[in-house]
Amino acid sequence: MEYKIILNNTNNKKPIAFFDSGVGGLTVFEKVKKLLPDENYLYFGDTKNMPYGEKTEEQLLEFADKIFKFFESKNVKAVVMACNTTSAITYEKLKNNYNFKIYPIIQSVCSTLAGLDGVKKLGVIATPATINSHSYSAEIAKYNPKMQIFELAAPNWVRIVEEHRITQPQSIIQIKEILDIMSEFKPDKIVLACTHYPYLINVLKKFMPEETFIDPSVSFAKNIKEDLTKSGMLNDKFEYEKFYVSSNPENFKTASALFYTLNELPEIVNL
Repeated sequence: MEYKIILNNTNNKKPIAFFDSGVGGLTVFEKVKKLLPDENYLYFGDTKNMPYGEKTEEQLLEFADKIFKFFESKNVKAVVMACNTTSAITYEKLKNNYNFKIYPIIQSVCSTLAGLDGVKKLGVIATPATINSHSYSAEIAKYNPKMQIFELAAPNWVRIVEEHRITQPQSIIQIKEILDIMSEFKPDKIVLACTHYPYLINVLKKFMPEETFIDPSVSFAKNIKEDLTKSGMLNDKFEYEKFYVSSNPENFKTASALFYTLNELPEIVNL
């Protein structure tokens, strides 16, 4: 995958920024921070416009551009698109418009997925927008055209996470309905192709073995560390992390607790 090369390595203390429609991107943030504990971090959850998976391409481009420009004003060195939907819909159109590195989750992890040992049939569960883009099947086909891909939308799963409804009976029924459809494909592995979906693993593993499910943020975090290291852009001392949302900071803090503990409420930013 090609990334924009930044030759000036004197600003390594600049933060790495993350964004998603809500708390889902914290599944990526948490893994990157474990690998790169000395970095400074910003995170923006666009909770006002959640869920992204139901938005049009025009809307997603508008949201992403505003968030990128916000991060530009914060003088970041890299932005992690910790959202499958925006990676699928907006990355190619916006990737050259800003003065920082951009890491999109789908384009970063598909070479790894394509090379999974013993996997001939791969299921992909994602938001409607990601599924309709066919980004996973297209990207994987570049590396392994023989791999069979079955893409399935789970339109309710993001709201289940964001609204803290994971253990409610109706939510469990909705989760099982998707898995029942996916199981007919008989996949060797299933990609949880939305950063919110790993929050559901305790329910998912009731119906299929936990090892069936792949959280792509694991390999994504490794790719980010490798690229920043090669580029000579690593920081040597952690100083701060800052969280922002476009609405409902209390809800964001509560929902985030499954993956990351926030010490204070996120700051509300209207873009």
